[in-house]
Amino acid sequence: MSMAYLAQRDQQQTLEWIDGGLFSILLDSRATDGQLTVGRFDVAKGEAPPFHLHTREDEVFLLLKGEALVWAGDERHELSEGGIVYLPRNIPHGYRITSERADLLLIATPAGMEEMFRHAGRDVTTPRPADFEITQDKLAEAAGLVGNVVVGPPR
Repeated sequence: MSMAYLAQRDQQQTLEWIDGGLFSILLDSRATDGQLTVGRFDVAKGEAPPFHLHTREDEVFLLLKGEALVWAGDERHELSEGGIVYLPRNIPHGYRITSERADLLLIATPAGMEEMFRHAGRDVTTPRPADFEITQDKLAEAAGLVGNVVVGPPR
């Protein structure tokens, strides 16, 4: 049975992510009894994950601020501030930020995807190693841990 959960901003884990962006884990498996992951990206122009798919969860992106290009399968869409995308599992997808900065809310169900971010990312409360980098190999390894599959380079 799930219980109510509240976490103030200073209780949320923030990770350094691709291209120096930040990913904050707002709700994770432990907080939601495995029901969902909620996270928030703060990223710069050009940030783009590899083209990938999720085998275990459905995903929703809400673009709170900024603009992006989004690919779902072979379809390309422009997403503007306030736009939302639903990405069912097993649909290859990716995005590229086209505005100077973007603020994205991610929701995935069931939970578990946050472990990919924890595996490849770096908690910003720890000292940054001089050689820290999220390589394509590290990203593919982290994705594989949670059932995500990298199917191509960023778009």
